[in-house]
Amino acid sequence: MADIQKTERKKRTITEIRESKHTGEKMVYMSVPDYTSAQWAEMSGVDVAVIGDSLAMIAHGHANTIPATMDMMIMHAQAVRRGAPNTFVLGCMPYQSYSTVESALRNAARFMQDAGSDAVKPQGGKSQAHILKALVDAGIPTASHIGLTPHTVAMFGGFKIQGRTADAAFKILEDALAIQDAGCFMLEFEAVPGKIAEVISKQLEIPTIGIGAGVGTDGQILLCYDLLGVFTDFKPKFTKRYAKLTEVAVSGISEYVREVKAGKFPDDDHTYSVNDAEYEKFVTMVEKRKQI
Repeated sequence: MADIQKTERKKRTITEIRESKHTGEKMVYMSVPDYTSAQWAEMSGVDVAVIGDSLAMIAHGHANTIPATMDMMIMHAQAVRRGAPNTFVLGCMPYQSYSTVESALRNAARFMQDAGSDAVKPQGGKSQAHILKALVDAGIPTASHIGLTPHTVAMFGGFKIQGRTADAAFKILEDALAIQDAGCFMLEFEAVPGKIAEVISKQLEIPTIGIGAGVGTDGQILLCYDLLGVFTDFKPKFTKRYAKLTEVAVSGISEYVREVKAGKFPDDDHTYSVNDAEYEKFVTMVEKRKQI
């Protein structure tokens, strides 16, 4: 069994993340919504902890990511920072938080100043290049997200694979090059055919990570609660279950319910004791009070 004790680790740097493109090191990203999952990420050696706006679904029960707000994201980002102090933290900018240069700069600064994030990630390619460049020019480490972009999923007619035609794939390439030209240190592909993502990755100088984009990217990202089987409302095709924590949790809670109903919990091992003499004295005091 792996050692799960907390150990000091050195936070990955922007330089190391960039150089992974050339060293061949596969970077491991994981989307974490809270303090405890951030601790798991750090203990496990995850390179980058991502505060994804998917937490609107995972942690708040919304049907999609659109309801995520900056206040919601900052609250979760602060918890993640506390849980993973020695891990590079990437804050995903929620829907409409970067619709203008001014709002993008203001909200990105909140991730950096209020939550202690190490970088931010809006979504989009060519159409958002001016926003991305403004963030980079302001000294804010910035990444981006292309392919299936949840913020514009309504434009796609739902959650659909992107880049399955030559023209669509070439558009993704153009988006990727625009992200690179804007000065971003990394980009993410979502729901793109593996062969397409691999070809595009080879055209770039910055590293790529994939979620549902095959093994040919420079790193991978999954949602912590997906890969551990915590979130079970649905399972994306690209998610591999490495554990089934909800099954374990429901089993444990069900046993707790049974023991409480049967009067078996708490037992002596889980109850605080009291000195016998003090107990008898207390009982006497209670009896006297009843006689008044």
